[in-house]
Amino acid sequence: MITTHFDSAERAYTELYGHFARKNFGLAGDAAVAFVGPCEVRGDKLVDLADRAAGNFIVAARMLHFVVEHFGLPLSEAVWRQRVLAALVAEEVARRVPGTAVERRGDDVYAAEGKLTVSIATVSPTSALIHLGVNVDATGAPVVAADLQGLGIDERELAEVILNRYAEEVETYREALGKVDGVC
Repeated sequence: MITTHFDSAERAYTELYGHFARKNFGLAGDAAVAFVGPCEVRGDKLVDLADRAAGNFIVAARMLHFVVEHFGLPLSEAVWRQRVLAALVAEEVARRVPGTAVERRGDDVYAAEGKLTVSIATVSPTSALIHLGVNVDATGAPVVAADLQGLGIDERELAEVILNRYAEEVETYREALGKVDGVC
């Protein structure tokens, strides 16, 4: 089972670290949390080694941040779950703004020809972590960006739907594992 939580207090996002949900929200075990706030990730705080080497950075005035933490999960599976989370965001955004081009490319979501999300999956000594940031106000973004504000999407409502859908995906994944017979 995974615990979900949306925190209405605005807070800045700057980096991932083990026990993120426990240290920030008092949640133990597997958790998916969301909150809104500015984002600025630079230098050695960038987990993506190619972005770090290129001197890239992540900045937005306000983002809807999803941080997912799973214990006992290898990086390879965390990357797949990261893509599931991105797919859920793409589906929900497309549903809410019919007629707008929305596309998931790997772990990124694009809408209205701008980059809507940033995302990374990594591991700490204790857990696998996923951060997916959805631009609410992309002011300051170093790339052509789309944002929820421009698309007319309420970030809290989107957060709650995505958290619930992600928890359902995790639960039904576990159920699927338990109902399959092995073959020889």
